[in-house]
Amino acid sequence: MSANSALAISVGVLGGIATWLFLGPLGGMLAIWAAFIAWGCFFHCGGSESGLQSAILGNIAGAIIAGITLWVATQTGLGDKIGLPLWAGICVGVGVAAMVLLANVEIFAAIPAQVYGFASVVALTLLGNGAGNLSAPAMANPVVVIILSMIVGAIFGWVSEKVAGMLAKS
Repeated sequence: MSANSALAISVGVLGGIATWLFLGPLGGMLAIWAAFIAWGCFFHCGGSESGLQSAILGNIAGAIIAGITLWVATQTGLGDKIGLPLWAGICVGVGVAAMVLLANVEIFAAIPAQVYGFASVVALTLLGNGAGNLSAPAMANPVVVIILSMIVGAIFGWVSEKVAGMLAKS
C-alpha cells in the first residue's frame, strides 16, 4: 500500500475516533477543531518524535502568550481609556513579537506552531465570550481548553503517522 493511502486510512479512522471522543465521552469539554489544527501542526513540524515535541511546545507557548495578551487587553481597563481596538492592537503586537522572540530558544523555534496555539485561544475566547475566564484554573479557561485539545491532537497526529507506517509496510 502506498504511504499516502496508508496515511489516508489512518487519519480517516483516527479522525473519526477523535471526533467521537471529543463530542461523546468528553462531552464537548475540549475543542475538536483545535485538536485537528494541532494534528496538522504535528505534520507541519516534520512528524516523528521531534515534530510532536515542536508542535506541543509551540502550541502551548502560543496559547499561553495569547492568554496573557487577551487578559491584558480585556482586564486591565486600559481599553476603556484609549479604546479597545487600539489597546487590543497594541497588546496583540506585543504578544506576537514575544512569540517571534521566543523562537530564539530552540525548543520554541516552530513559529507557526506558536501562531496556531495563539490563534486558537483567541478564537475560542472571542467565540465563547471567555475573556472573564482567562485566569481561572478551570476548564472554563480558553487557554486550558486549547492546550489540552492541542496536546491530544498532536498525539493523534503522532499515532496516525505510526499506524500509517505500519499499514504501508504490510
